Amino acid sequence: MENTVVKIENLVKRYGELVALDHFSLEIKEGEIFGLLGPNGSGKTTTINCLLSLLSFDKGNIEIFGKKMTPVSYDIKKDIGIIMQNVVVSDELTVRENIDYFCGLYIKDKDERRKCVDDAIKFVGLEDFVKFYPKKLSGGLLRRLNIACGIAHKPKLIILDEPTVAVDPQSRNRILEGIQELNRNGATIIYTSHYMEEVEQICTRIAIMDKGRKIAEGTKDELKRMIKNTETITIEALGLEDGVVAEMRSLPHVYEVRYDGKLLIILCSGGKHNLIRALDVLQKRELGFGRVYTELPTLNEVFLEITGKALRDKEE
Repeated sequence: MENTVVKIENLVKRYGELVALDHFSLEIKEGEIFGLLGPNGSGKTTTINCLLSLLSFDKGNIEIFGKKMTPVSYDIKKDIGIIMQNVVVSDELTVRENIDYFCGLYIKDKDERRKCVDDAIKFVGLEDFVKFYPKKLSGGLLRRLNIACGIAHKPKLIILDEPTVAVDPQSRNRILEGIQELNRNGATIIYTSHYMEEVEQICTRIAIMDKGRKIAEGTKDELKRMIKNTETITIEALGLEDGVVAEMRSLPHVYEVRYDGKLLIILCSGGKHNLIRALDVLQKRELGFGRVYTELPTLNEVFLEITGKALRDKEE
């Protein structure tokens, strides 16, 4: 049976009249890469700060590793790694010294700490930069340093808040592969990002927040089944008659058909073999057609339909 690593029950956080968290509950199991999504102002950062006991809350309960989390729960905190959106390293220390400093907050034994620092440097691929100061690093390398500082002490729970913002594609891939490797090595991950494709790529389960509430939760496939559009079929076909388009509209599971004289777009809700049925209509009438492709909904489409806004909307 899977152990529960994080349990948030009925959390309420108010800032005066503003309700930042509105009876928010969440459970994260050991070994998950759990995606926490929401537009700006949805309560993600407040949730993380409450989880870490950096912020008090008005109502509710938080347990980590089966123990109640409080500001003085140092036995719990030593097993948590935090990589926040803003890079927090010292410009006065080299790459190696920065990692050693943060690791030293948790591990006092020098030999053990040296090995952990070496492992972290190798893990993020900074072997050639150990003597560099942060101001000499590119944005992507700086992000990797930030991650190394957060994971050097080998935490069991790792919280990553927007770790790939403004990094080059090579560094982004390196970071995502690293997160998956940390997970394979036993860490439970909480991951927030504005990049839906990243969440689809690495997260095993996802919660969508809006206005301080959890409005949907599940695997990416479970979330995709919550919305109306489950398949979009696009067929290149010139000069179709109205009768053909009408027949497409009458097919099972089809709820909308668009045609501009060149592209036929068929939106389906549920069902199997939708593409085969659509092509049968054309083939029975011996009508020619060009390129054909079918697309399943993306996580971004799910998010838009469930929240009514884009993830990158600047709503506070």
